[in-house]
Amino acid sequence: MENAILKLRGMSCASCANTIETAIRSLPGVSACSVNFGAEVATITYNPRQTNVKAIQTAVDEVGYTASAIEPESLTLEDDEEKAVRQAENQDLTRKVWVGSIISLILVVGSLPAMLGLSLPFIPTWLHNFWLQAILTAPVQFWCGRTFYVNAWKALKRRAATMDTLIALGTLAAYFYSLFVTIAPGFLTAQGIAPSVYYEVSAIVVTLILLGRLFENRARGQTSEAIRKLIGLQAKTARVIRNGQERDLPIAEVALDDVILVRPGEKIPVDGEIIDGASTVDESMVTGESVPVKKRAGDEVIGATINRTGSFRFRATRIGKDTFLAQIVKLVQQAQGSKAPIQRLADQVTGWFVPVVIAIAITTFILWYNLMGNVTLALITTVGVLIIACPCALGLATPTSIMVGTGKGAENGILIKGAESLELAHKVQAIVLDKTGTITQGKPTVTDFVTVEGTANGNELKLIRLAASVEQNSEHPLAEAVVQYARAQLGGADGDTPLSTVHEFEAIAGSGVQGTVCDRLIQIGTQRWMQELGIPTSTLEPQGEQLEYLGKTVIWIAVDGRVEGMMGIADAVKPSSASAVRALQQLGLEVVMLTGDNHRMAEVIAREVGIQRVFAEVRPDAKVAKVAEIQREGKVVAMVGDGINDAPALAQADVGIAIGTGTDIAIAASDITLISGDLQAIVTAIELSRATIRNIRQNLFFAFIYNVAGIPIAAGILFPIFGWLLNPIIAGGAMAFSSVSVVTNALRLRNFQPKTFR
Repeated sequence: MENAILKLRGMSCASCANTIETAIRSLPGVSACSVNFGAEVATITYNPRQTNVKAIQTAVDEVGYTASAIEPESLTLEDDEEKAVRQAENQDLTRKVWVGSIISLILVVGSLPAMLGLSLPFIPTWLHNFWLQAILTAPVQFWCGRTFYVNAWKALKRRAATMDTLIALGTLAAYFYSLFVTIAPGFLTAQGIAPSVYYEVSAIVVTLILLGRLFENRARGQTSEAIRKLIGLQAKTARVIRNGQERDLPIAEVALDDVILVRPGEKIPVDGEIIDGASTVDESMVTGESVPVKKRAGDEVIGATINRTGSFRFRATRIGKDTFLAQIVKLVQQAQGSKAPIQRLADQVTGWFVPVVIAIAITTFILWYNLMGNVTLALITTVGVLIIACPCALGLATPTSIMVGTGKGAENGILIKGAESLELAHKVQAIVLDKTGTITQGKPTVTDFVTVEGTANGNELKLIRLAASVEQNSEHPLAEAVVQYARAQLGGADGDTPLSTVHEFEAIAGSGVQGTVCDRLIQIGTQRWMQELGIPTSTLEPQGEQLEYLGKTVIWIAVDGRVEGMMGIADAVKPSSASAVRALQQLGLEVVMLTGDNHRMAEVIAREVGIQRVFAEVRPDAKVAKVAEIQREGKVVAMVGDGINDAPALAQADVGIAIGTGTDIAIAASDITLISGDLQAIVTAIELSRATIRNIRQNLFFAFIYNVAGIPIAAGILFPIFGWLLNPIIAGGAMAFSSVSVVTNALRLRNFQPKTFR
């Protein structure tokens, strides 16, 4: 199976989206299709042996719309074609709105005497000439409103009905009724009905709907702002070193394995690995983390991030569509093109909405004509029903919020794979956190350092330097922890701490390491090894027992046959873990820790971060069962992990959340990816999900209540009570306002800010 994303043109309402979906799904080989009216895209899964993108495009063309394939083979600063199309569309709408507004104003002024039943001497009587009004209305009706009639005709040919059908029926009824009165006024006079025309109704309704579409178009353009921001992050050029010479090349000409030079303040053009130099890099634009990250030789760098302090050279490892930024853009595009389950109700309603409205309009006309015997009243109510009942707001309610919500997630370093994941996240009741690499750093870290001599005269720094000098020759993870600790303590976190030369280095399997530094024998290892060497350990045994009780690995340091100190090493808890756990609990979630470690170590970590429920000594293959156990308690469960062995549990959970610093397999199995690896991002993801669903519900309420209340009012249900009917002009304005209000409400999500918990 393959996936394709098509950009759609010509849709005017959610009914159009349903029509396109039906056409694409009818093709052999298409297993899934989702048309997002707000994003104007179709996401299709198909079998390439049975169909292809061209056949899908043809199917879309046959039902009256156009589709073009989105192929993000490479990123550009802006999608010029898309931008040009949208600008041209807005310019065309703007021209038509101006023409319609000017003509409508003239028509309204000319109609005021008849509308008010007053003689207004400052208004020339010739402005109320029926033939003049017919001529003035024609360009608004048939040029400004041409799109409505063309689309309505296309829908009629395929035996369908859309928003354009309603607008076309309503405005044409008003215009041609007025034209009939203009041509044969005596026909109505003979029946005792004063001849009245409604040219201004037709013109103003067309103008208002076009104005609403212009505002809606501009607002919808802002919903994809996150994508444009992400693409805009990319550097335009790269300083490539080829044949010993520096050359500034366009980003598209960078090749794999090119060596690229980056100076302070410059954007890193593509993904790669540093081969020379050191610096700090601002990765906030892709991770959401504001603190610059220290980088040195061997570390990976991400394209579009900003080099802050130093210069370095790196080798390009991913370019074009394979870069980290390109993958983020692709995921956000897929998420914005997907549908949330909450949208199903709106889809079901819009499927039969237009035909039902037409039936209501016909019934309204018949009832009013039979009850009042007045074709004018019957016409006003019928036109009002047709105009006010547009289902646009229903079609926009969910997708616009999803687009803004997923884009906002990307800005905060949270990649949401689909609308369903975003919706489901707000229902989560229990969240299961893998310990290693999720709650903790995922690597050994020196947490305690105890010396016999204490800190007098800088003895502890001397001992750290001696120990690190020996350990730098070892590849053991504990040795790396000692070296990193020494660099931090001695002020050389960038890797430039000068350590002493070691002679006669030897690693004793299962015991420790030893070597001679500055003519002194340094031995580092287990307490058992020290005792085997005949080195007394009694001076520090109480401290050693305490560290072991806390579940830490203790290494002893001896100098010239005498114990001088010890280090406690553990997988340290991430600085943000405790506050993130508290924040999740404040959100009403049960937080559970899952680990393969022994119970003592698990309890120590759980106590440190404030977790009450712990599953310890769980084998990798048993993690799925533990997640299922919580699900059987009737809870919606989210699982957070970063390793290969977490992938099955991530898939089992209702919502799988992968730490972006983890493995590709874990990320692939998840629904949400946290790029930064900071647990605070989980809190933000849950909050964002809740904010988005709350926004969608507001939109659906506005859309449904508008139609539920609007149609009966337009049909004249309030006439017996208050004695007035809804003017079709007001109906047109209300219809236009409904769509704009829904999109505007969705755009409020751009102001979403994660809460700060303590």
